[in-house]
Amino acid sequence: MRLIYFLLVSIFLTGVAWAQDTSEAQAPERASTGGATTLEDILARQRGEKVDNTYRSENTGQGNAEGLLGQLGTRGVASDSDVYRALRYGSADVTVSSKGPAASVLIQDGGMWWLNFRTGPLREYGSYIIAGMAAIIFLFFLIRGKIRIDGEKTGRTVLRFNGFERFGHWLFAGSFLILGITGLLTLYGRDFLMPIFGKEGFATIAQGCKWLHNNLAWAFMIGLVIVTINWISHNIPNRVDLKWLAAGGGLFTKGSHPPAKKFNAGQKIIFWSCILLGISISLSGLSLLFPFEMPLFAKTFSVANATGLPQLLGLDLPTQMSPQEEMQYAQVWHVMVAYIFIAIIIAHIYLGSVGMEGAFDAMGTGEVEEQWAREHHSLWLEEVREKEAGKAAASPAE
Repeated sequence: MRLIYFLLVSIFLTGVAWAQDTSEAQAPERASTGGATTLEDILARQRGEKVDNTYRSENTGQGNAEGLLGQLGTRGVASDSDVYRALRYGSADVTVSSKGPAASVLIQDGGMWWLNFRTGPLREYGSYIIAGMAAIIFLFFLIRGKIRIDGEKTGRTVLRFNGFERFGHWLFAGSFLILGITGLLTLYGRDFLMPIFGKEGFATIAQGCKWLHNNLAWAFMIGLVIVTINWISHNIPNRVDLKWLAAGGGLFTKGSHPPAKKFNAGQKIIFWSCILLGISISLSGLSLLFPFEMPLFAKTFSVANATGLPQLLGLDLPTQMSPQEEMQYAQVWHVMVAYIFIAIIIAHIYLGSVGMEGAFDAMGTGEVEEQWAREHHSLWLEEVREKEAGKAAASPAE
């Protein structure tokens, strides 16, 4: 028994000593390495753990000039590592001929989070949003099928949208479709296009996408203004919309046609989504079109922090940003809004084309079947007929 007890104690003491040695080996004091990266730092990064870089950012070779005499430093004869640190953490005295706001920043250390987020979670969850909407629409089509005109067609048509309204719609919608496609090709092209067309082929495609995206942005913004002016007065919510929503718009029940004016509640949701998302994506797009000229996020985050809401959500929004960081936030926000926008437009395109009989005519020719108007926009049809009757009564009889 004494022998067994002795062996257990020996093993325990040996284990404690080994753990202490391992701990000391894994976390050596910075003084022992002169501030250099340790093996544990490298292993921690490989494990995806956060590494404290203050020993590097605060040791860039700047400061006491006397301490640099006879040594390698960023003043005088400089070592590569010291120069790199000073450039990376912004303490180097950089002289440039350009006077742009970002000209003196040669290495932007904070850019890695943007690259990792853009190629990782942003693309992953954005893909889920678009694929999820496509799956919902496909399931809806399987269950409900195409929404037909229930009543007997009259053969008479009603003018729903005039030429200027249709022009604004197609300018807005057409430019958005091209912007969405070129944006997605830019975001996913390295993975799907480069294996097919090679690096040079993809470079040509990417350059073309960039040109189209930058220049068609103006058409999109003009279309946004026209659509807003044409239809904002018709998209003010009212009590009729509540009845429409309570009945599900009749989308899920055959023969159900809740009353609606020129735009029903569902169309109003689409309209306001397009306006709000369109303004947001235009602002971030302008910031990207004119780099470093329209900083948006530092000021926005400062206002948001003043409300106290980010703190309640556990967020710490930065209010001091380098010019490059402003661009990175603008790019991320631009893509996030685009994903939501694309998902909404997918649903709108479905219901406005193959999903509902007679719906496409409204934007195709501008004329809709009278029975279609009676079933989907009965209150609007009554208003149109009343105006026609008023004009007929006011005109002199021949």
